[in-house]
Amino acid sequence: MRLKVFHLVLMLLFAGTFAGSGARAQNPDTMMPEANATKAKQILAQMIDAFGGPAYLNVRESRCEGRISPIGRGNDFTPSIPLKVYWRYPDKSRTDIGKKGNVIDLFAGNDGWTLDHDGVSEEPSEKIDNFRTQLLNNPHYIFRYRLKEDGMAFRWAGQDIIDLHPVDWVELTDSRQLVYRVAIDRSSHLMVRFKVTTPAAANELPDEDVTFYANYHPFDGIQSPLQIWRTHNDRRTSQTFFESCTYNPNLPPDFFSKAGLEHRFEEVGSHADKKKAGKGRD
Repeated sequence: MRLKVFHLVLMLLFAGTFAGSGARAQNPDTMMPEANATKAKQILAQMIDAFGGPAYLNVRESRCEGRISPIGRGNDFTPSIPLKVYWRYPDKSRTDIGKKGNVIDLFAGNDGWTLDHDGVSEEPSEKIDNFRTQLLNNPHYIFRYRLKEDGMAFRWAGQDIIDLHPVDWVELTDSRQLVYRVAIDRSSHLMVRFKVTTPAAANELPDEDVTFYANYHPFDGIQSPLQIWRTHNDRRTSQTFFESCTYNPNLPPDFFSKAGLEHRFEEVGSHADKKKAGKGRD
């Protein structure tokens, strides 16, 4: 009971402070569009600087290790699974799943392959299309490569409180009319929420995908969130807990290729797996 009272008092104090400062703050709805867009760009510039500035913008590769818990339709948590997530920017991604890393999804531009007990095969076209869509909507892809594209509109959407921390909301709208909303902590200047709103088709509601970021730690000069969870239309779909990240780890040249996966299959595939895969090729 004392703990609940303490939290209630703390929230009231934050709310009072925020209300007092909000009375003196600018109102995004009354600002001139040019001034509003300038403010939004300034907040984004502060965020990018907090991420690591040039080190963040110019990173070539990354490797993050941790565990992921997919969540079923009944919001049931499944046992967490070890994973390693690799990137070669801007558009090559590889996810090694399992303790031995013997299940892999790899995407490289418009190509994709998967490794499993049957060996290496091409990803279905719909999975490649989904990767391309997710790539365009990935906040770090947007911050590094899309902010200067034609048709990108910027808007400061005001202040808010998230998890007892004051934040600024910045809204981006691209030429496809997709709306991206970024919540940025006003103290650390780091992203804590990222929302993607996809326009609705006829007689349907728009889709909203939200990614939550927490527990930032610096690795190789870049601030990285170790806790990430996602929701789709208010239903949680996954949560990931990373233990560490490494930037520019100098991965092998063929690491994001079909040949790289075939080499990995030779390392982790069992004798029975290799025999079965060989029969499939025959």
